[in-house]
Amino acid sequence: METKYQQDARVFKAFCDPNRLMVLEQLRSGEKCACVLLEKLNIGQSCLSYHMKLLCDSGVVESSQVGKWQHYRLSREGCEYAAALLAEVTTPDEVQTEDCCV
Repeated sequence: METKYQQDARVFKAFCDPNRLMVLEQLRSGEKCACVLLEKLNIGQSCLSYHMKLLCDSGVVESSQVGKWQHYRLSREGCEYAAALLAEVTTPDEVQTEDCCV
C-alpha cells in the first residue's frame, strides 16, 4: 500500500525536470497532442513518453488517446492538490517547538 509520502513525492518529482516544466508550460494554454509537444520541446518520442508517464502518474496531467496520438491536458484536481501540497509543506506549524539543546 502506498503511503501519503510516496504519493506526495511523485507530485514533486513531476516538477523537478526542465523538460517536464516546459511540458507543463505548454499545457497551460490547453490540451496538446504529443506530436505538438515533440515539436515544441525538440525531444524524441521515448523521452517525451518517459516525462509524460511521470506527469500523469503524479496526477497533474491527464491523457487520452485520439487516433494514434496521445493528447495531454492539465488536471484541475491534480494541480489543485499539488498547489495545496506545496502550501502545506512550506507553511510552518503554529505550535511552538521546544528547544532540545538548552
